[in-house]
Amino acid sequence: MTKVLVTGSAGFIGYHLALRLMAQGMQVTGIDALTETYNPELKKARLSRLMDQPGYSHVADRIEAPGVMQTVMADAQPDIVVHLAAEAGVRASVEFPRDFLNANVNGTFELLEAARAHPPKHLLLASTSSAYGANPEMPYIETARTDWPVSFYAATKKATEVFAHSHSHIYDLPITMFRFFTVYGPWGRPDMACYLFTDAIMNDRPIRIFNHGKMRRDFVYIDDLIEGIVRLFDAVPVRLGEGQEIAPGDSLSPVAPFRVVNIGKSAPDTLMEFVTAIEEATGREAEKIFEDLQQGDVIATWADAGLLQQLTGYKPATPVSEGVSAFVDWYRQYNGQHITAP
Repeated sequence: MTKVLVTGSAGFIGYHLALRLMAQGMQVTGIDALTETYNPELKKARLSRLMDQPGYSHVADRIEAPGVMQTVMADAQPDIVVHLAAEAGVRASVEFPRDFLNANVNGTFELLEAARAHPPKHLLLASTSSAYGANPEMPYIETARTDWPVSFYAATKKATEVFAHSHSHIYDLPITMFRFFTVYGPWGRPDMACYLFTDAIMNDRPIRIFNHGKMRRDFVYIDDLIEGIVRLFDAVPVRLGEGQEIAPGDSLSPVAPFRVVNIGKSAPDTLMEFVTAIEEATGREAEKIFEDLQQGDVIATWADAGLLQQLTGYKPATPVSEGVSAFVDWYRQYNGQHITAP
């Protein structure tokens, strides 16, 4: 039986990934501290559903605490590690940079050191499309420059890519970094646009639309993202041998078993198209307040998902209208069940 360690297992992506892996018969160890970056009740609800599964075991601790990941890796002995635990959010990182430094940079360092002592067959770490920062060349390809982060969140994620590459090179750890684009779907984070807009519209509050709506995002539905992650399990990077060359379009390191992979739809939607999809799914028209671009935000994201397709044969394709409809259905159900909860 394949054993998988998922950090951030009570988070939006970690929760969906853990359920998918257990459905495939894998044994999952999750670690999550249920931090209060956003309402921990949603994290608790996700975790409760995971704990009902016989293939799941949980560690309640912070990954950045010295020694914690060493113990977890020694006990779990995972074949595969998927590192999702992080402080996320461009805007929050402007206000609370130290939290992001501790969780994202120090936490990833602790994991890498634990993986060095207890090497898995494949270590997969989450990065972000925000790493492309001010690079104007789109669609973003994995080999594009990422030297100009415009938020502290992006800077911490870029730092984890650099740390991971050095550990991969020195200790021969097979590492895949995946850069997520804008992920949404059921059980999504309440600080993300899909939840924020839906919640405001359903409760007769106005929604804030930044850069006066002139923004585009490569919106990726959660099931598509999970499919991409799981398919990458078997795409294990291998160190190049003498005389070997990197395949065209590949981001494989020339000196380490290390690769970066975008997981995106390769078809960005405008922010206003996303809002319209929510309006149609809720049956309500939003009251809109148009504002300037917020500090740390980028105007557009657009993934080149060619490498993901080359490695796995898969390309995310769920249209926004379908994904948003599924989210709104979940939102109604979740809040109907919890509306009277203390």
